[in-house]
Amino acid sequence: MAYDEKLGDRLREIVAESGDFTERKMFGGLAFMVKGHMCCGVIKEDMVVRVDPERSEQLLKDKSARPMDFSGKPMKGFLYIAPAGLRTEKQLRRWVDEGLSFVATLPPKSKKLK
Repeated sequence: MAYDEKLGDRLREIVAESGDFTERKMFGGLAFMVKGHMCCGVIKEDMVVRVDPERSEQLLKDKSARPMDFSGKPMKGFLYIAPAGLRTEKQLRRWVDEGLSFVATLPPKSKKLK
């Protein structure tokens, strides 16, 4: 299993409510892109969420959250959320909303020419 497909389905359903989004294979998992920016996704059994870097310390107080660190250096503004913090719809929606709120503050990415 490369990533938890059921979690991917749950994320897809919530992100779809926001309107226009795309999916992309990323980090060995699945990422949901909004306005060209990664919003959230799944790596193995964990959710990945992009958050306002200024809020990271506050959000890390949640026991299910930890810094995204797969290369030996934590990525600013990205968190892993363990399955224990995603059991209910309310828990999952909270984290997706964090990602959507932050991505909404970013300018749309322009499409790259091939």
